[in-house]
Amino acid sequence: MTSAAPIDTSMLPPPPPASRKRGKGEHNRFVRVGLPTLAFIASLVIWQLAVVLLDIKQYVIPAPLVVFDRFMEQIPVLWSAALVTASEVALGFLIAAAVSIPLAYLIASVRIVEIAFYPLIVVLQTIPKIAVAPLFIVWFGFGSLPKILLTFLLCFFPILVDTLTGFKALDPRVLYITKSMGASRMQTFGYVRLPAAVPFIFSGLKVAVVLAVTGAIVAEFVGSNAGLGYLLLRASANLDTPLIFAVLVVLSILGLVFAYVVEFIEKLIAPWQDKSHR
Repeated sequence: MTSAAPIDTSMLPPPPPASRKRGKGEHNRFVRVGLPTLAFIASLVIWQLAVVLLDIKQYVIPAPLVVFDRFMEQIPVLWSAALVTASEVALGFLIAAAVSIPLAYLIASVRIVEIAFYPLIVVLQTIPKIAVAPLFIVWFGFGSLPKILLTFLLCFFPILVDTLTGFKALDPRVLYITKSMGASRMQTFGYVRLPAAVPFIFSGLKVAVVLAVTGAIVAEFVGSNAGLGYLLLRASANLDTPLIFAVLVVLSILGLVFAYVVEFIEKLIAPWQDKSHR
């Protein structure tokens, strides 16, 4: 047998310098952060000019500077209301995750449970959640519990469906291999089924965390004496449009914070997901 001829490395192109790689990374970072920032600033400038030049009344559409002034005036009120809504969102979302993820594994693992309970869950999901909110107010009063329950209902089904899809997406041959190797049910779950389902679980969590903010606000609309939803109703009754826009800004920030928290937890639990998307 003849030995393979050595490879002539002189014909290969030189590797890119490290400085070029860093420059490309910095350029991409500027594109991802700088362009959206510039677009946002441009939108605010156009908004301000349109309101001034077209002489739009403040109670119809306030200028961004007016909204900013109102926001700064009402920071203590907005902060206390945001804390109430954030607590409702966090509790409802966490309870939904704690219930739906184990239930999805049980449905995916036990055929009888899937046949018995999954159609019932689908039927319950078809009921409009806003229609259930007045019942929660009647049953549990005007405290935080009705808002947490409605947030739970809105978050429950997206997490359940995506998690169930993740547990069922695993190739059955992989389970046969782990069983033939003598792995226990807990070992199979911890080393095979759960890691395979993690991307699907966080996909459901990302959808649910946005719905959680919506659920809390809708519940506060129906009946509340605190929170950002209550503040929106009060501002609307007083035709305080700048305050309405200020509350909407706080709601946007709240939604972004919760979304980034979920994304940060995903990077901690499944760092390989972030690498696979690069």
